Amino acid sequence: MTIAARPAHAPEDHPKLPARRVGILVANLGTPDGYDYWSMRRYLNEFLSDKRVIDYPAWKWQPILQGIILTKRPFSSGAAYKSIWNEDAGESPLMTITKAQTEKLKAAMHARYGDRVMVDFCMRYGNPSTKSKVQEMVAAGCDKVLFFPLYPQYAGATTATANDQFFRSLMDEPWQPAARTVPAYFDHPTYIDALAQSIERAYAAMDTRPDILVCSYHGMPQRYLTQGDPYHCQCVKTTRLLKERLGWADSDITSTFQSRFGPEEWLKPYTVEDVARLAKDGKTNIAVCAPAFSADCIETLEEINEEIRESFEEAGGKSFTYILCLNDDDAHIAALGAVISENLSGWID
Repeated sequence: MTIAARPAHAPEDHPKLPARRVGILVANLGTPDGYDYWSMRRYLNEFLSDKRVIDYPAWKWQPILQGIILTKRPFSSGAAYKSIWNEDAGESPLMTITKAQTEKLKAAMHARYGDRVMVDFCMRYGNPSTKSKVQEMVAAGCDKVLFFPLYPQYAGATTATANDQFFRSLMDEPWQPAARTVPAYFDHPTYIDALAQSIERAYAAMDTRPDILVCSYHGMPQRYLTQGDPYHCQCVKTTRLLKERLGWADSDITSTFQSRFGPEEWLKPYTVEDVARLAKDGKTNIAVCAPAFSADCIETLEEINEEIRESFEEAGGKSFTYILCLNDDDAHIAALGAVISENLSGWID
């Protein structure tokens, strides 16, 4: 525990300052506070008003969002969240898992660095907000902050908007801490190894080996790729590195993209359509994992394990296994810790 004290050689009336520390702030997408209409509407409004997520001109998009989408979608999204809600804790699974990840990271970082670091988490949308956690870290004496968006692959709609919010939060600080952001870690050996271990454990527990592993990544509009976003390339490379680490053939694994929204073309193949094609082609025993997600959430627990599973089964699929995200698995925490330590280089021994 750090103790506030006057700086050396300061006069007696100088205010006491907390000991200097390095803040490690991990960030995830966010979650509504509840699955009721107004909680969902507040969350969706913040999320879908982000220009990084929906880049249509405000004059065109906001009337559609406020007049149509936010009138109806809170009901359907709320029902989806209700189906996976952690009722005991009164929160979404993403919140529960992120808290568990943070506690393990906190223990690991304090074992290595002691009280010289402060570890916490924030959400890009909803609570706890990025701004509130930046304020807490500065008040606690963090004159350096490492900001870590928990997205293995970089995308403007995930990593960049999280960084944007972090930088906006720094704008309100009278004494800004030095700041670093952690880059995409999709090809970090410890991350690939943790991912491979989770697949190996899941396959070892099955009576019959799946015909194919579907790596389902969150989608984005195709034009984002042509505009220079590296997300698609990093997803495809993640699958390749995973295949090589597992020692599999090309036919044992594939990449698809889920969560399409709106009328324009998104990255293909679409997971919901491709699993149906696999079933019709005779691959009736499949496994699905979600390497773009650091924690299970609505897109995995509800969309993959319910909607996408249903598409597969309706097309004749017999066995569908969803392999959970890495969540707070020890190998995942070790991988995140390794990435953090590399990015603290020069700030702390």
